[in-house]
Amino acid sequence: MSYQKPIPLKTQDNQPYWDAADRHELVLQKCDTCHSYNHPPGPACAKCGSTELSWESQGSDITGSIYSYVVSYRPFLPGFQDDLPTIIVVVQLDHLQEVKIIGNVLGCPPEEIKIGMPVKMTWQDITEDRALPQWIQA
Repeated sequence: MSYQKPIPLKTQDNQPYWDAADRHELVLQKCDTCHSYNHPPGPACAKCGSTELSWESQGSDITGSIYSYVVSYRPFLPGFQDDLPTIIVVVQLDHLQEVKIIGNVLGCPPEEIKIGMPVKMTWQDITEDRALPQWIQA
C-alpha cells in the first residue's frame, strides 16, 4: 500500500532538515549571529532576524520529553483515517531544551500519553527516499 498522506515539501529554507531526515538524522538550523536554534527552519533567525544561518547535526540518537500534546479522533486530512486516534506532540529536546519539535507518537495508547513523558525520535520511511521524524516511548 502506498503512502496516502501529504508529504512535506522541501523548500530552500528547509531542504537540509528534510535531507537529513531522509538519512535518519536530525539537523537544526542555527543562527551564526545570536547562536539560537531556529526550528522550524526559515529564511531568517526567529530571535534576532539575522540571515546568517548554518546547519548543525544532532545525530540520530534524539531524546526528549512531551511538552504538549493533543489526541485527534478525527482525520484532519485525507490519508489519516487509518491512524486514529492520532497523537500529535510537541517534544522538548533533552540536550537542547530551547528546541521543540512537533510530530506524532507512534504505537502508544492515548491514555498513556502525559506531559513530561520521555520519548525517542524514530524515522518513519514513507517512500523510497523520504522519511518523517516521529516519536516513540523511551
